[in-house]
Amino acid sequence: MSCCGEPNKHNNDAANRVTPFNAQPVTEQPGPQPGIGSQWSNEKVQGGLQQSPMPSPPPAAHAYGSQNGMSQPSEPAWSMRTQSPPAEMAQFNPYALSGSPPPTAQNTQGSMNGYGSFAQLPSVPPSAFNGYAPSPSPPLARPTPLRSINMSVSGASSSSAGAQKLEGSSSAYDEGKLSISIDFGTTFSGVAYGSSRIAGGNVQQILNWPGSFETFRKIPTCLLYDEKGQVLAWGIEAKNAGPMPGTIKCEWFKLFLEPHALRDDGAIDPRLPALPPGKRAVDLIVDFLSHLWSYAKQQITREIGAVADLDTADVWLTVPAAWDAMGCQMMRDAAITAGLVHSARAGDHEWRERLRIISEPEAAAVHCAHLTDVHKLKPNQNFMICDAGGGTVDLAVYKIIGMLSNLEIAEMCARSGANCGSLFLDLRFKELMKTLLADHPAHLDAASLANFMESFSETEKLAYMGEQDDDKMFHFTCFNVEDPDDPSVGLINGEVAIPGMLLRREVFDPVVSEVLELIEAQTKKIDQKLDALLLVGGFSGSEYLFRKVQERLASRIKVIARPSDCDTATVRGAAQYGLARRSLVSSVIAPQSYMMKVKLPAEPEDWLKRPAYIRENDAGVSICENRLQYLVAKGAILRKGQRIKTKFCKFSQTPQDRMFVATLFTSDTDKIMRYTDEGETTELCKWTVDLGVLPTFEQNARMPNPNGFYTEFELGLELDSAEVRGVLVYGGQDWGRVVFDFRS
Repeated sequence: MSCCGEPNKHNNDAANRVTPFNAQPVTEQPGPQPGIGSQWSNEKVQGGLQQSPMPSPPPAAHAYGSQNGMSQPSEPAWSMRTQSPPAEMAQFNPYALSGSPPPTAQNTQGSMNGYGSFAQLPSVPPSAFNGYAPSPSPPLARPTPLRSINMSVSGASSSSAGAQKLEGSSSAYDEGKLSISIDFGTTFSGVAYGSSRIAGGNVQQILNWPGSFETFRKIPTCLLYDEKGQVLAWGIEAKNAGPMPGTIKCEWFKLFLEPHALRDDGAIDPRLPALPPGKRAVDLIVDFLSHLWSYAKQQITREIGAVADLDTADVWLTVPAAWDAMGCQMMRDAAITAGLVHSARAGDHEWRERLRIISEPEAAAVHCAHLTDVHKLKPNQNFMICDAGGGTVDLAVYKIIGMLSNLEIAEMCARSGANCGSLFLDLRFKELMKTLLADHPAHLDAASLANFMESFSETEKLAYMGEQDDDKMFHFTCFNVEDPDDPSVGLINGEVAIPGMLLRREVFDPVVSEVLELIEAQTKKIDQKLDALLLVGGFSGSEYLFRKVQERLASRIKVIARPSDCDTATVRGAAQYGLARRSLVSSVIAPQSYMMKVKLPAEPEDWLKRPAYIRENDAGVSICENRLQYLVAKGAILRKGQRIKTKFCKFSQTPQDRMFVATLFTSDTDKIMRYTDEGETTELCKWTVDLGVLPTFEQNARMPNPNGFYTEFELGLELDSAEVRGVLVYGGQDWGRVVFDFRS
């Protein structure tokens, strides 16, 4: 999608500028469904109407504001009064006093009330997704204020991009269609697939991989390059390759797409291996996905034969919950470059849409929800997914809605995650060995350290039990035979013996404690009971981690469990999502309120509370500034990607007057606030839209009119669990979008 100009044809990124809170302007351009309200803005008429011969605004207009471009959707203001409007305002009265009551949770009409707030329904049946808040609304956490603005292209960068396309897609063409999922992990990756025509619709995993006669559910995310940057081996073969001159072994490169690393090179963990010369992290991702996908296609064809239609398969790619839009988009671009999807036939213009991005906990939630008989989960119960993987630990809370026979899940609050996966046990162990053997460099070369870490990772890491192993000695065989003894550091007969207490203090406790704090923080984001905590991912296999989670949370959460196939829950869940042919995690419960700053006709309450905000416009109407209009109320149940639109109209005195500014605020409180200064709001960003790209503006600008002209358009807000997006709409078409990336 282009950001301005002709829809989907041009790309002029000067078309929109969004100024984040406490940030410099970033050039971006801010999507079609029936509008919810109607708003009008006037930045050059000093807040009021000029008299004839000023051109009349479009008939749909009901109210408008000025300066900041904010306005209030409502019925015509005078329609709520018993008396007729003044004669001079009979045709269009922008600032007549409104008798609308303030919005409250008791409003029951599914429309905008007089203050622009979306009314909250007192009760919402599980199947009724109308965009309004249920009662009671769970108090959820505030995302970090906007830090970056990233363009979102066709296909979107969030998990909902693919999910939305699935609604109602049970056509004959889709029947039997392959769904292939790739869990591209920091340390291990896996592939699963399924079809309604294969194995009774059950998900299958690739278990046979190059480099081994054994079966593996996942393989190392590892590449071996030569000095020219050519891939010599991947997966198991790369991991098992010994040191060879002129070769570079690459692991853990997925972490370079983590939000902090993308924004600041200085945020990259110095313990991560350096990238090969001339290579970017995304180049390594393309190389690995290319080889993984090439082999997966061959293996799927071998396993199911001619039934496999890989050219039209939906491909699901998982990403960490904590990734922002930029990381998701880079992963999407890398996957397309790697050939995971391509045009299958002439006229196949939407082939890119077959690549679906889904968050790791969302995929895991689908897998776990299918096991409700095991964990006794029922409709309206809440469960947390803790996806503890190799690089990241991701958390999200979900509610089972509807009947289990027609499973749907709603995400309850903003996801969270951190780089505290099992990989960081390895890194801490490596640092411990360097410290212990500082005076014995013969055991600290690359091959020796790799040998120590492999032994730790494959034998001790998951089996370690914590305090009960404090007095146990853990033995690690040296790769070199030189310098075999130094009892002072546990070096005896070519082995390093480490007390369990030392391992716990220096290796396990710092990482496990970070996971526990992450879980605690997530539990505080909701005020509803958590019925289950389900641990998935490779790190969930750690006995010490599982026991510490039980000790900390068993008194508050009835079920703490590791579901079957917990180590592959993400890849299996992503494939199950595709097999369902509908959006399973279909909704998001707004974690906070989203509002716009507006100007409205002054009411008695405004004269009493904020007389300093009131001024008189040219039409003699008293206007109150710094009012808040609610776009999305905290706790509202929204379909992922559901668009809340509002109509606007901007008056321009000259063709140069083309910029429209919207100031967005967020709030964690359930209280409905009237003014921007009530102390419980946070400015999210200033969103400046260049209306000069719209055909109606261009047309009016070419026709000299000393009295100026109006431009009608719509702004929309879309929420899903990954991001908040602003969209510019005109004539039923998207003319651009911008991502308000609230991840820190």
